[in-house]
Amino acid sequence: MPGPGSQLADSVRAVRDVFRNADLRRLELAFAGAAIGRYALFIAVSLYTYHAGGVTALAVVTVVRQACAAAVAPFAAGLSDRFRRERVMLLSDLGRVACSGGIALLVWRHAPHLGVYALAVAGSVAGTVFTPAESALMPELARSPEELTAANVSTSTFDSIGIFAGPAVGALLVAASGYTASFAFVAATFAWSAFFVARLAPQRRDGRGSEDAEGGGLGVVAAGFRTVAGEPRLLLLFGLYFAQCFCTGCFGVFEVPMALRLLHTGNAGVGLLESACGLGAVVGAGVSLVLLARARLGGNLALGLALWGSPLLAVAAYPRAWTAALGLGVLGAGNSVIDVAEMTLIQRTAPASVAARVFGVLESGIIVSMALGAIVTPALVHTLGVRGTMLAVGAVLPALALAAWAPLAAVDRGARVPADQIEALRSVPFLAPLPAQSLEFLAARMRPVELAAGTELFARGDHGDSFYVLTAGTLAIALDEGVKEEPAPAYVGEIALLRDVPRTASVRAATDASLWAIDRDDFLGAVTGHSRAGARADAVVLSRLGPVPA
Repeated sequence: MPGPGSQLADSVRAVRDVFRNADLRRLELAFAGAAIGRYALFIAVSLYTYHAGGVTALAVVTVVRQACAAAVAPFAAGLSDRFRRERVMLLSDLGRVACSGGIALLVWRHAPHLGVYALAVAGSVAGTVFTPAESALMPELARSPEELTAANVSTSTFDSIGIFAGPAVGALLVAASGYTASFAFVAATFAWSAFFVARLAPQRRDGRGSEDAEGGGLGVVAAGFRTVAGEPRLLLLFGLYFAQCFCTGCFGVFEVPMALRLLHTGNAGVGLLESACGLGAVVGAGVSLVLLARARLGGNLALGLALWGSPLLAVAAYPRAWTAALGLGVLGAGNSVIDVAEMTLIQRTAPASVAARVFGVLESGIIVSMALGAIVTPALVHTLGVRGTMLAVGAVLPALALAAWAPLAAVDRGARVPADQIEALRSVPFLAPLPAQSLEFLAARMRPVELAAGTELFARGDHGDSFYVLTAGTLAIALDEGVKEEPAPAYVGEIALLRDVPRTASVRAATDASLWAIDRDDFLGAVTGHSRAGARADAVVLSRLGPVPA
């Protein structure tokens, strides 16, 4: 059993490997630009709208942007399951470049405000597809389960940096140079993202999103909702995430009266609390890196929920500026831990064929949950007061963490990577290039086969129903030119499956042997759906059997 130091070193190595993986590095850098741009756009639009039309205009534009994004998200995400996800992300970025650049031009020309509002809404709609596509693409690019979790740690870190840098730069440019410069900066950040997305290696479509299978139109969109509703683990994860987003929406409203009426810190106190949350979020990404070594994402999620809610209880009990700053730093850290654990568990649980639509449902639900939290908070503050509201909201997530402890442990067991099977798959040269998500899919469906010496595995002419990976012992393969012995690690059975022909040789155990078996459909779906794996498999067949007869 490796010690904590060794496990942490493995976690650090996994993060380092994220940036050694060229496509994951490009995806992370693209996300960083998009995150900074998204938060900078929010603050620039909010400031412009407030100064143009006051609180009413700000409220209306914000609600319209959120409502349109929530309504479009499940439909837009379906594009990422039908087409190459990197292309969908590129179109999203280019759309936001056009909208932000258009706003900069309208502001420079002193055009009517409605044009700016319309482009702001269009930019929000264009952005709804980016995150679901990025979340669904990440498991295809990660080379190991550890690398996938580390990539989510990196994404959470960049998102936290975006929360800091985006509004800061956007507001600074408004103050120093005006709105035109601020919106031009936003356009540049999305152009940065588009540059790195455009450099991603083309990912094979793999037959995702078949309209024949799903009926097209609303049927394509409904597949994401059906997948979530039909998988208890996804229902649990989505329910907990939406609960956290609801509480976040509440916090966004009562944060101001908490600073002004409870802590008496003045307007500067609101900025202090926001900074504490952002700093905590960055620290939380580091905490997630340490927790990555535990490989217990369900437990990490429960911990994150407790870290999010408990500080509000503490600040309500002892309302001081320093306790609030410290507590909200812990809240921000809990937010990052939740994000990393949730995203990784959902990526491991959602089927690859509808993954983007599942994340589209998530994106829509996040927006709706936060809006509901914001809507109910004024009534809570009026009825319970600021401290009472903090106590009520702060108790929600720790209570849910306690109630969901056992179900989350079950989710952990279901999402846990079967290490022995993964290692066996990686010993097969043409399976090694498969992304982590495909390897985990196959590993979860492998079945053990034990053969005593002299036992036949299959005979020449048999129907090919499985592929076998030998992990211990030796197999004897009877060929036309004689018997060939293959010691572990080795593999047999791929020719009949890939060429759709009867078995071309007889195989028995020369010694006691241990193998893993993969059913025909699972094997073919993984290998033929991945360009590099399919090419390597074809090369293996050619070397063993020769070209297909004319």
